[in-house]
Amino acid sequence: MSFTADWLALREPYDAHARNREVLAAVAAVFADRSGMTIVDLACGTGSTLRALRPHLAPRQSWRLVDNDLGLLARSAGGTHPAFASITTIPIDLARDLEAALDGPVDLVTASALLDLVSAPWLERFVVETAARRLPVYVALNYDGRAALEPADPFDQMIIAAVNRHQRRDKGFGAALGPAAAATAIAQFAAVQYTVIQGISDWVVGPDDRDMQNEILSGWAGAARELTDLASAEIIEWLARRRDLVAAGRSRLRVGHVDFFARPIGLR
Repeated sequence: MSFTADWLALREPYDAHARNREVLAAVAAVFADRSGMTIVDLACGTGSTLRALRPHLAPRQSWRLVDNDLGLLARSAGGTHPAFASITTIPIDLARDLEAALDGPVDLVTASALLDLVSAPWLERFVVETAARRLPVYVALNYDGRAALEPADPFDQMIIAAVNRHQRRDKGFGAALGPAAAATAIAQFAAVQYTVIQGISDWVVGPDDRDMQNEILSGWAGAARELTDLASAEIIEWLARRRDLVAAGRSRLRVGHVDFFARPIGLR
């Protein structure tokens, strides 16, 4: 599954604001005495994780940006980067070739908005492969199924429930874990002797954020319609009501996410 560059650009400021500061601080503390390090970013998109994490890490950084979308990879390597940041883009289908992405010298593995798309077998493989290499893992912005809309509409909870069912459909890795992904990953890392620090990283989308609200609401309505277990007319009417609230500057959204940093026990 791939996302458009326009959507990734729209969501990036909300992602940056949502990232859990305590989890980021824990990542920074582990690498505080490093002068240089190598980071592998899985499903990098346009490079938002690099931009968010770079100020918190060692002065000299080597980034390996991994994605199967060549257009997004090209964008991730573009723009202005500090002279101390080395960036390599690597086209890999993570569903098939995860191990290739992790091979070689690596100090930290990162990913954002990825784990809720993957299957249980893929996640287990990810945990096994990173643990076998004793690699610390920073994973951010995992959707956890929580969503709140203000003011409330009688149909909101039916839409959110439909979205959460849709999240479990195949996103390219097999049947997705969806909202259960973060909790499952945290438990699995703990089981392989990792210390895990976690925290919420919710999107908070206010009345002035009309473009973001409309994009989220349209995506939710589309997901609900794909399931076909809710009447299309009811979904369309719900979307119209919510868009009217957005246009009137009366709508707020909160979308639940979880960040975590997992590191092998014994790694400071």
